[in-house]
Amino acid sequence: MKTMEEVWKARRERVLGAMEAQGLEQMIVSDPKSVWYLTGVDVEPYERLFALYLRKEGSVLFLNRLFHVPNPPCEAVWMTDTDDGVGMIAARVDKTKPLGIDKEWPARFLLPLMAACPGMECRLASDCVDDARARKDEAERELMRMNSRLNDEVMRRTAAFLKEGMTEKEGEAFVLAQYKELGCEDVSFAPIVSFGANAADPHHMPDETRLKAGDCIVLDIGGKKQRYCSDMTRTYFCKEADPKYAAIHDLVRRANEAAEALVKPGVKLSELDAAARDLIAAEGYGEYFTHRLGHFIGQTDHEQGDVSSTSPLVAEEGMIFSIEPGVYLPGEFGVRVEDLVLVTADGCEVLNQVNKHWSLIG
Repeated sequence: MKTMEEVWKARRERVLGAMEAQGLEQMIVSDPKSVWYLTGVDVEPYERLFALYLRKEGSVLFLNRLFHVPNPPCEAVWMTDTDDGVGMIAARVDKTKPLGIDKEWPARFLLPLMAACPGMECRLASDCVDDARARKDEAERELMRMNSRLNDEVMRRTAAFLKEGMTEKEGEAFVLAQYKELGCEDVSFAPIVSFGANAADPHHMPDETRLKAGDCIVLDIGGKKQRYCSDMTRTYFCKEADPKYAAIHDLVRRANEAAEALVKPGVKLSELDAAARDLIAAEGYGEYFTHRLGHFIGQTDHEQGDVSSTSPLVAEEGMIFSIEPGVYLPGEFGVRVEDLVLVTADGCEVLNQVNKHWSLIG
């Protein structure tokens, strides 16, 4: 098994290879999650300058002395709040060559650097890091599997907990308590607990609506442990299911399964979206499937990359993304069925194991 130092080095080499393919020999990485991904240094800089100057000859971390980093994995340049951090970077970069910049670096740092280095070309180069983060290495895959198992458990507990008469807010509080009990540091996103017509809003936030017999129940939940996220959606019915809504649930589940059956290296992600969308449209509900099929996930719930009709991406081994078709009838009902899938060498691994068929609870 590789040490974390070996893992971080391999990740830097992947990004340096991507930079070389774009004609870049140097890059500023400022997203704290990307800096951790490449170095293991965990810093939340808030408004302060924090950056990794990435290059083949040896990378440099620019750190405020307020950040506690006892053993930086590469050369470190320390500064205080009154030092000219941008000037320190300007003194290190090669002004005769293009400089890659990630999408997170604030203009308050980038623009002064450009002024200090007139004539130096700055290029948006986030893809060099984002594409590497999109293809999870084995350490990341294990963390994503673990988090999905925890999420399965929270979903099962929540489905067993909800009863007629409870409010969405009570359901939300229960979900949050389960993640804490299972050792998660945080949630991936605010839990979505939607009853009845509220489920027709894909991003409805829990309120005081009470669960009634016949209501659909959309649970879209995810937790975060050891930096990585989970995400899953299941839709249930309280005590009884209207035949029309049960049939729509079956349709959405089949759309989910149809897309998942196609996942393997080399498949266009737009084809996955089409497989689910065409099936739903054929039954007359195409206009009510109002969002993309899926999103990438890792350290954040929505990472760079999506599964949509316009996505230019092709599935590659190690990618993890959601497959989440839905149908939303305004004022009536909503259903979404979501799994996370890991692209394997010859197909995919569905990370969620909670039954996707509709069932009665409450």
